[in-house]
Amino acid sequence: MTACLGPTGGARVGQADASGDGSLRIGLILDNTGPQSFLNAPQLAAARLAVREINAAGGHKGKPVELLPETISADTAAQAKALVAAEADVVIGPTDSSRAPAAIDVLSKAKITIISPANAASGLSSHESGGYYFRTSAADIAQAPVLVKLAKDGGAATLAVVFEEGSYGKDLSNAVAAAARQSGLGSVTVAGFAPGRAQQAAAAVKAAAPDAVVLVSRSGAQGVIAELNNAGVAGRKLILSDGAVNQYGSGLGSSALEGARGILPGTFASAHFQGELVSVDPGLKDMTFAAETYDAVNLAATAAAAAEDDAGASIAAALIAVSGGQVPTSGGAGPSGDAAVCKSYQECLDALRAGKRPDYDGESGRISFDVHGDVTTANYVIYTYGADNTATMSGSETASSSGS
Repeated sequence: MTACLGPTGGARVGQADASGDGSLRIGLILDNTGPQSFLNAPQLAAARLAVREINAAGGHKGKPVELLPETISADTAAQAKALVAAEADVVIGPTDSSRAPAAIDVLSKAKITIISPANAASGLSSHESGGYYFRTSAADIAQAPVLVKLAKDGGAATLAVVFEEGSYGKDLSNAVAAAARQSGLGSVTVAGFAPGRAQQAAAAVKAAAPDAVVLVSRSGAQGVIAELNNAGVAGRKLILSDGAVNQYGSGLGSSALEGARGILPGTFASAHFQGELVSVDPGLKDMTFAAETYDAVNLAATAAAAAEDDAGASIAAALIAVSGGQVPTSGGAGPSGDAAVCKSYQECLDALRAGKRPDYDGESGRISFDVHGDVTTANYVIYTYGADNTATMSGSETASSSGS
């Protein structure tokens, strides 16, 4: 899922001197506008729920944790600057990977920890943040072994990978091809396409006649599915990456995707968690990134409790340890002692008071940050398409990092 350890992990593996003021302030960057604006509500509800529970457990050092007033804007740099001025210790967000660097650059210079619940671009693992950047969502390439497993589970011995040109398509298709070869699939054909120009890629797939086709695409997905259908590739042969999963319905020919499978990152929210979120926002209709946001807030508060300090540097230095990750022997300010799995802030506090190291496993599953701030366990929900070209949840899979 991530590259091997570089020269330094920065604040993630450093020793931090206590420099907080005793008040833990958590900010949000909500950068979803236009068609994506529905993503703001579940993140806000999850953050409010987590803070409510943290404060019910006593807050930070006996003082209530403060969730700073939120704004919604695609200008993440402006939001980040406002949160610096508001003296945030940790910031949850942003959602859009393309906007993340602007926020990271501002916040990391101010020594404020950033935990995104949604960023998936692989390149962010190596973006210079001084060790202040983490994410509770997995990088795009983490799904590669799951896509290959779905192909093999369906009986495939040969595979084609069709990808949309761009960083998402290139990075993930390379990872899928590598995972396929590593898993022993005999033949792997890789073909790229530009949106609206997928005929050549479809022809290459038809000529290769693979047992299964993994489609790695976003905006061009519907067009290439139609071209693949025209080439005789449809239904159960198709496996869709997260960017290609959509409810296509009548936008495609009848039964074009019947039996096809696709994946989306995350876990299905439990009935209890959904109920708690709705108690915060009765009008909530979508749960996307809610679990990852809830976990990000709880991790931040647990790290502050473990460090006995609310400064961003102290939080960053403790996050790997309290997430269940492996702290390099050369550094780290996280707690020591035997690990104790905890699923809430209260349980994590109890572990600390018992002289143990909290290992927070939350609503999004195991986290275990590595030295790049990436999760080392990625969870996916599997969807299967019916004859009406709509997808329904049909299972789940987990992908683990080698930790290299």
